[in-house]
Amino acid sequence: MNQFSLTKLNISSLNNIQLSAAEVISKKRDLILNAPTGSGKTLGFLLPLLANLDIEIAQTQALIVVPSRELALQIEEVFKKLGSDFKISCCYGGHSVRIEENNFAVPPAVLVGTPGKIAFHLERKNFDATAVKLLVLDEFDKSLEFGFEEDMAYIVGRLSSLNQRVLTSATKMGKMPAFIKLTNAKNLDFSKVEDYVPQINFYELDANTIAKEDLLLKLLGCKADKPTLIFCNERETIFYLSDFLFDGNVEHEIFHGKMEQIEREKSLFKFKNGTVNVLVTTDLASRGLDIPEIENIIHYQMPHSKNIFEHRNGRTARMHAGGNVFVFVSQSDEVDFLPSDIKRFSLPKDLKPFAQTEWQTLYLSFGKKDKVNKVDIVGLFLQKGKLEKADLGLIDVKDKTSYLAIKKTKVEKTLELLNGEKIKGKKVKIEIAS
Repeated sequence: MNQFSLTKLNISSLNNIQLSAAEVISKKRDLILNAPTGSGKTLGFLLPLLANLDIEIAQTQALIVVPSRELALQIEEVFKKLGSDFKISCCYGGHSVRIEENNFAVPPAVLVGTPGKIAFHLERKNFDATAVKLLVLDEFDKSLEFGFEEDMAYIVGRLSSLNQRVLTSATKMGKMPAFIKLTNAKNLDFSKVEDYVPQINFYELDANTIAKEDLLLKLLGCKADKPTLIFCNERETIFYLSDFLFDGNVEHEIFHGKMEQIEREKSLFKFKNGTVNVLVTTDLASRGLDIPEIENIIHYQMPHSKNIFEHRNGRTARMHAGGNVFVFVSQSDEVDFLPSDIKRFSLPKDLKPFAQTEWQTLYLSFGKKDKVNKVDIVGLFLQKGKLEKADLGLIDVKDKTSYLAIKKTKVEKTLELLNGEKIKGKKVKIEIAS
């Protein structure tokens, strides 16, 4: 493997899952990879995919099909960090068709996207798929669960030069659909490997005598200083909890499938950059989020299956870190999949003050389509905004907008200094991301 690529990702070596997957893919064999969430499956297929790309071919050579826009964007980000000369493009529902079509003007070597959007572009011949030899169906089980089988079957049927298929899943899969047309596939099952058992502490809280909302407030008083996911089964519960937490002065964001793309991206970025430590979400956040530092998982509502329970818990204790899972248990919850070693969590009698974060997120009215990159943004804030590097946090540059984390204590003065400034000849609009 290219050690330079690993260095770019701050990784010294690959783990067994990544090495095993890369070996199979490098030999041009079909692969079914079952491995836990957070075990590094993405690098396991991206590195050999990159090694097999041909710089002389000016067409799309590999497709990566994923069930969600968040996972598509995550894979695109990892690929770009590898620092190759190959272009990758991303397409997904809610993203501008015009922007995606413009991206095909110079064909990407790799296209990553959701099944419906890739099928859309194939049907309209927006890109030439005749050179695609490798197809990756990442989190294939989730794509089937979301009802994308027809789109995936259409995609496979349109790839005339396809000679290698890679399917990944966090859980062991049963019989494969016929449209996949696997040939002598190698099955790597790491779902039960003890080396990758996450170090999770399981706790239960009795919700029979105390209202769940009150339990949650006391729990967050102890734990909301670290990244925390609160899982709910319905969007209505999210809305109710969000109002409740707002009244309780708990900084948080929400995340669910009916939100507009820009709102989802903003919520995730504010959670990822430390502006908020609490994200109230549906099971949409149980798969595909690239946020390895999540310390606490709270099951405010119990999931309907063991499979969903495990996927939620898989958001914590990633990359060999530890984590906590809190389960609100009441008599109405009929579940038989709680771990046998679950402990009762002792809440403080009094509500502790909620920890406030040191970061604020700013919205910037320019992005990639304005030829602006992270270096430009850093330069603007350091030179014109008179900030130190330590005052700036994560930066996320989208097509037409960008987001920046900045120390709260510096926001007011920085906005004042940057009022009326320009970047790349364009007057900038900068404001607090609400």
